[in-house]
Amino acid sequence: MKPKHIFIFIVLLFLIAGQAHPQDVLIDEVVAVVGNKIILESDLEAQAMQFKAQGATLAHSTLKCQALEDMLIQKLLINQAEIDSVQVTETQIESTLDQRIRYYISQFGSQDKLEAFYGKSVLEIKNEFRDVIRDQLMADEVQDKIIGKTAVTPSEVRAFYNNIPVDNIPLIPAEYEVRQIVKKPPVGIEEINAIRGRLKSYRDRIVAGERFATFAALYSEDPGSSSRGGELGFYRRGELYPEFEAVAFNLEKGQVSDILKTQAGYHIIQMIERRGETINVRHILIKPKPSPIELEQAKKSLDSLATLIRQKKITFDEALKHCDDPGKTHGGMLVNSYTGNTRFEAEQLDPQVFFVVDKLQVSEISSAVPFSDEEGNSAYRILLLSDRTTPHRANLREDYNRVQNWALEEKQKKSMKRWVEEKTRKTYISIVDRYDPCEFDNKWVY
Repeated sequence: MKPKHIFIFIVLLFLIAGQAHPQDVLIDEVVAVVGNKIILESDLEAQAMQFKAQGATLAHSTLKCQALEDMLIQKLLINQAEIDSVQVTETQIESTLDQRIRYYISQFGSQDKLEAFYGKSVLEIKNEFRDVIRDQLMADEVQDKIIGKTAVTPSEVRAFYNNIPVDNIPLIPAEYEVRQIVKKPPVGIEEINAIRGRLKSYRDRIVAGERFATFAALYSEDPGSSSRGGELGFYRRGELYPEFEAVAFNLEKGQVSDILKTQAGYHIIQMIERRGETINVRHILIKPKPSPIELEQAKKSLDSLATLIRQKKITFDEALKHCDDPGKTHGGMLVNSYTGNTRFEAEQLDPQVFFVVDKLQVSEISSAVPFSDEEGNSAYRILLLSDRTTPHRANLREDYNRVQNWALEEKQKKSMKRWVEEKTRKTYISIVDRYDPCEFDNKWVY
C-alpha cells in the first residue's frame, strides 16, 4: 500500500522494542517543546531504532536528528490542529486502532503472540495508544489541507527530470509484467451440504446456550480471528464483504445469524457490540474445499489451454474467457499492490510467481501451477511473462509514472517546507542544546 503521508512517522507500541522489554529502563527527559507539545528522549530513541529496523545504515546520532525533525513536524501539525479546532471522532479512532491491531496480529501470527511479546492485552494496547492515534489523525487532517491538492503537470515532470544530474538519475532494476489465467475447481454439492450441516449444528448448540467463542476457536477456518473466539474488532460499512455486512449490521446484541455465503466461504455471525456506525462481531468461517479429483481436472483444463496457446490455435485473450479470476477484465494482468500498476521488481513478486516466470522468455506461457487465492482457496493458474525490462537509468519514456511520483513528492515537500517556515516563526519552539549539531532541513529556532 502506498503511504498517504510522507512527512510524519508515528512510532506505536508495536515498533518500540523498549516497551516489550521493560527491564531496559531509560531515564527520560524533555528534549524539545513545540507550542504546548513535548518530545521525550525515549520517544526519540524509539523512532531512531525503528529507522535502523527498516534498514537505515547512518550513524545513530544522525538517525536521532532525522527522527527529531520528523517529530517536530508532527508536533507542529498537532499544535495547528488544536488552533484550527480539528475534531476526530471516537469512531475514527477506534477504527484506526482496530486496523493497526489487525495488521500487527497478522505480522506476529496471532493475537496471543502479540500479547505475549508485549506483555499486555490488546485492550491495554489500544487504551495506551488511543491518544497517540487521536493526535495522528488530527495531524493527518492538517497535512491533507497543506499538500492534499498538490498536483504536477507534464511540463513540471519533464523539468524535474531534466534537473536531475546525469550521475544521480536512479537505476531502475529489472521489472516484470505477468498475466494469468486462473481455474478454481468447482466444489461438489456434497461438500457444501456437509459444511451447512456443520454450521447448523454449531448454531443450534449456540442458540441453546453454548458459547459462540468456543466453537469459533475450535472450528473456524479464519486464522485471523479464530484464536480470539471469532472476534473481528470494529468495522465500518464498506470494509467487509457486502453479503456479510448486510446480515451483520442487522443483528441485535448477542443474536446469531443464519448461515450465509461470501467469497471467503460459509459463515455464522454473532453481534458483540454496535458503536455508532461501527460493529464488532464474532464469526465462524468454514471454507469449501475441492476434492483431489476436481483439482486434477482444473490442472488438466489449464494445461490444455496452455498447449492451444503455444500452438497458436487460440490467443491468450481468447483463453481468458475460461478464467475464474475477476482480474480477467484487465487482461489477466497481475497488479502490484505496492505501486498500483502492473510492473513488479523481483522482490515485489510473490516468490511462487517469480520462481515460475523468471525461467520464461517474454511471451512464453507456463504449465499449470498450484496456488492459493487471497481467501486461501486452492486453485491452479497458468502464467504468461508479458514483459521483462533490463536494468536501466530512469527515463521519461519507460518510467514516466515513477518520475511523476518523484516530482509530486518533491513539490509536496516544498509546500510542506514553506508551511513549516511560516508556522515556526509564530510558534514557541525549544530544543535542548545537545541537538544543536543536527543539520535539519528546516530552521526551528529563531
